[in-house]
Amino acid sequence: MARNTAYTEGPIGSVMLKTALSMLPGTLAISGYNIVDTYFVSKLGTLPMAAMGFTFPVVMLVGCLFRGLDNGIMTPTAQLLGGGRIPRAARLISSGAILLIIVSLTVGILGSLSIEPVFRGLLKADDSVMGDIRSYMVIWYMGSVTASLSMATNALLVTSGESRLAGIFMLAGLLLNVLLDPIFIFGWWIFPKMGVAGAALATVIAQLAGLAATASVLHFKLHIIAPFNMPLSIITGHWKVILRYGIPATCAMLLIPLGSMAVTRAVAEVGGKIAVAATAAAGRIEVVAFVFPMSLGMALLPMIGQNYGARAWDRINQCRRFSMRFAGAILLVMATVFTIFAPQISRIFSDDPEVLKLMVRYLRIVSWGLAGVEVHRFGGFFLTGCAHPTGAAFLNGSRVAVFLVPLTFLAMYFNSLDGIFYARLVSDICSGIIGLICARWVTRSLSK
Repeated sequence: MARNTAYTEGPIGSVMLKTALSMLPGTLAISGYNIVDTYFVSKLGTLPMAAMGFTFPVVMLVGCLFRGLDNGIMTPTAQLLGGGRIPRAARLISSGAILLIIVSLTVGILGSLSIEPVFRGLLKADDSVMGDIRSYMVIWYMGSVTASLSMATNALLVTSGESRLAGIFMLAGLLLNVLLDPIFIFGWWIFPKMGVAGAALATVIAQLAGLAATASVLHFKLHIIAPFNMPLSIITGHWKVILRYGIPATCAMLLIPLGSMAVTRAVAEVGGKIAVAATAAAGRIEVVAFVFPMSLGMALLPMIGQNYGARAWDRINQCRRFSMRFAGAILLVMATVFTIFAPQISRIFSDDPEVLKLMVRYLRIVSWGLAGVEVHRFGGFFLTGCAHPTGAAFLNGSRVAVFLVPLTFLAMYFNSLDGIFYARLVSDICSGIIGLICARWVTRSLSK
């Protein structure tokens, strides 16, 4: 593979917009998985929707573990590619794949064995939803290997400058999921009705297909997957590099679903299963607002990493200014849209009057902090890409540990569901301000 200069040459604004547009189908696919599953499961009734709401923080928890390790692979790979060290990048990628397989198999086994204590004990799910939760999570855990590897290979395509191809594969996976969801959930054709478990099976199959496609491109076209029969010393040496970035990223990311679990428990305590169903559905709608900023963000970390490897300090500063201003403006526009059209949007996902009322309140309060969420997330990217992974971990963790969880429990103490929503709003705004300050500091100090 020749050195790829897609991220290290050309005007920053046009390069970032071009990359964001090429990743738009992929970002739509990420949002679409949750929206499609929510839409089809909502046809089964409120209790299956509530069961999906209980699974959401646990799925986020495991997903953040995988994404943290993906960052551990992607960031040094981007730095190596930016510096033109292609063979070493290929060996690091293969070592990372071995590590992901070991971790995901362990997670799948331990997760399957801990479904009852996690959902009954920690999240306070009762018998009315535990059957659906159990059937969904067993299948989801069985597919943890495909989930981790498909995320990693997609990220590596973006890192290698193949963002357009990555977006196409991710969109194809969504379309396959859309096709399989009603077949497995409702029992079409020769297949039995599986309910919420069908949504999990459709996701696993779509991820497996995506993994086959992305891994083929990385191996046969880009030639950045080295043979796996490397000496153990080489593999463990790469694991040390991966974990230097991956452990801080994972620790910070794990706080996000832990915070979501705390919020879910608070919502369940204050508002019951109806409130859990409403906030879970509204949270999936909220993801739509991030479609274009996420498209920009998916290429932001590899772009920073490649320019760091190429020692292009001025380009990194330009990336910061452009990305944060652009994402902030887009999300403020989306907050306005959600505030005005919240009732109409909510009716797509439920016709229960109580669920609708809570969804509208959630969207009209929480959406005004979405710009802060993305600016904060981008701040973590700049710290990670500029070789400050531990600083990025503290930054990313501050939103949940310092603001979200304490304020949420304060609202729960006063038995206020709206207070829980406002706790999220204040947390997002404060963490966005801190993320902006940290990103400015690290990028302006590079030339020194």
